[in-house]
Amino acid sequence: MVSDYTGTLSCRGKLSAGVREQLLMLNDWIDIHVISSDSFKTAKQQLAEVPFVIFEDLSNVGGAHDLAKQTYVEGLNARNVAAFGNGNNDRLMLQAVKKAGGLAIAVDNGEGYATDASMSADLTITGAVNALNLLLIRNSCKATLRS
Repeated sequence: MVSDYTGTLSCRGKLSAGVREQLLMLNDWIDIHVISSDSFKTAKQQLAEVPFVIFEDLSNVGGAHDLAKQTYVEGLNARNVAAFGNGNNDRLMLQAVKKAGGLAIAVDNGEGYATDASMSADLTITGAVNALNLLLIRNSCKATLRS
């Protein structure tokens, strides 16, 4: 799993209620990567309670963060990735995962989501807890994604 932090797993810089517990459950069977531009500069501290999360902080990285996120998921074999994002800088990551056959999800966690992020995703959902439940609860998105 690869997720943005700001506005996806958090709202106004704070990890949303219930997300920590869900990440703990997910950690039993998947690797969790969080890659963020960290607009509120709180991600590292907020994620410290979830030490197994692989955190990539783009806030001090020069260059385009949308390209950095795309490159990151492609390096993990995007076909095997469930990606979560809400921002315009998540659109290329979501596109890459969707194109490769992975699962790309645009999340509105209280700060909205960019139209381009939504258009690049397989589906959109409200709330980080609901988004993570798509992975935790068997067949959650089966009807939504059925052809």
